[in-house]
Amino acid sequence: MSGYVGTELEIFETAHNWKRYILSQLQPHIRGEVLEVGAGIGGTTRFLSQAPHEQWLCLEPDARLAGEIREACAAGRLPRSVRVETGAVNDLPVDATFDAVLYIDVLEHIEDDREELERASRRLTTGGSLVVFGPAMQWLYSPFDAAIGHYRRYNRESLERAIPAEFDRVALKYLDCTGVLLSLANRLLLRNPYPTRKQIEVWDRAVVPVSRRLDPLIRFATGKSILGVWRKR
Repeated sequence: MSGYVGTELEIFETAHNWKRYILSQLQPHIRGEVLEVGAGIGGTTRFLSQAPHEQWLCLEPDARLAGEIREACAAGRLPRSVRVETGAVNDLPVDATFDAVLYIDVLEHIEDDREELERASRRLTTGGSLVVFGPAMQWLYSPFDAAIGHYRRYNRESLERAIPAEFDRVALKYLDCTGVLLSLANRLLLRNPYPTRKQIEVWDRAVVPVSRRLDPLIRFATGKSILGVWRKR
C-alpha cells in the first residue's frame, strides 16, 4: 500500500450504523491479540475494538494517518489496549503473531492481494482468524473506486482465490443488499467521483437499517460489500 489517496475516511467516519453492523458480524471472530492492517484514522477501530480482545495493534503505512490514531489514543478516544505502528505487515518484528488479522476496506487497495495474505498468514497463530471486508461486485466499479485507489471489487469466487491454502472458510457473505441499488444509481446516473457527506448520512440512517433486516432474509446473497472469515489450520 502506498500513501493514502482520497477523503473517504473522513466522509465515512460518521457512518455509525454501518460500523455497528460490521461489528455485529465480526465480533464472534475477534479475540486475543488483534492486528488491524491499514487502520486509516482509526474510525472503524473505535467500533471494532469493542469486541473482546487483549491487545489491538493498528498498522498504518501512511505516517500522517498513523499520527491521527496516536492522537486519538492519547485523547482517550480509543481503548488503552490499542496501539499503533507505522508500516506494513513485513515491517513487524519477525516473532510478532496474532489471533486475528483484519483487513477492513483495505485489501482492494493492494495490487497483489494474494501475496499480502500470504504475509498475513505467517503472522497468525494456529486457529487464528483472517478477516477480510471490502467492496463487492466488480460491475459496480465506479469513478469513486478508481479515485480512492481500488484495484478491484470482489465477489465470493475472486476473494476465495486470494486466500492461502492453509485456511478453512468460516463465513463468506454479502452485506448491504439495499445499498447495491444506490451504488448502481450513482454509477449510471449521478456519476459522482465522491459521495457527499449528506449522501453518506442518508445512506447510513435510512438504508443501512433496512439492509440489516433484509440481508439475513435473503441469506446474504447480494450486497455492495463482502465479508469473509477464514481460520488457519
